[in-house]
Amino acid sequence: MEKIRVIIADDHAVVREGTRHILEQEEDIQVVGEARDGAEAVALAETLKPDVAIVDISMPVMGGIEATKRIKASRPGTAVLILTSYDDDRYVFALLAAGAAGYLLKDVASEEVVRAVRSVHAGEPVLHPAIARKVLARFAAEAQGGYAGRDSERLLTERELDILRLAACGLSNADIANRLSVSMRTVQAHLTQVFNKLGASSRTEAVIAGLRRGMLRLEDLDEG
Repeated sequence: MEKIRVIIADDHAVVREGTRHILEQEEDIQVVGEARDGAEAVALAETLKPDVAIVDISMPVMGGIEATKRIKASRPGTAVLILTSYDDDRYVFALLAAGAAGYLLKDVASEEVVRAVRSVHAGEPVLHPAIARKVLARFAAEAQGGYAGRDSERLLTERELDILRLAACGLSNADIANRLSVSMRTVQAHLTQVFNKLGASSRTEAVIAGLRRGMLRLEDLDEG
């Protein structure tokens, strides 16, 4: 089994050690590096090429927002999972805009952290539904007035648009496959095409890109 390669960036050693311990109990996850600040996280991402980077927001030298931007710029294939004590909407918005695929608070159960690592690695977003809706509503509002109409929609096929809309509602790949009566492999293949066409590396980025381009409307998020 090919393991999910993870780096952990947090300025508190006890948090890094605890997170490493949780993840290394799993046969499919390997922690390949630890960073004490954002700058170290960026450097580790470039040299170790992890699948997932777990990043805190408040760190010395370079904070989590800037670190996320730089990691995604140099390693777009690395999924960034935020693990923090801060639940301020400002941070959520900034980090998703920077390319983070997930946002967890440090009071979550250990199994939630493990599940989140697997989810973001698979391209599925990890956000509390209430936070997700506020975030997506904000990006949808930004798209108002700049709606690209059918010209933008033609970038994706009808089936790709269907899958993007269902992903925006938070449905998993399995749920989408059941809804459309297709295989999970077919859903994943379509999502890969959506990512490529929209320049996204996660479902979260793809949904945001769809909202900004006018491919999705806020009403679509209620249809799941």
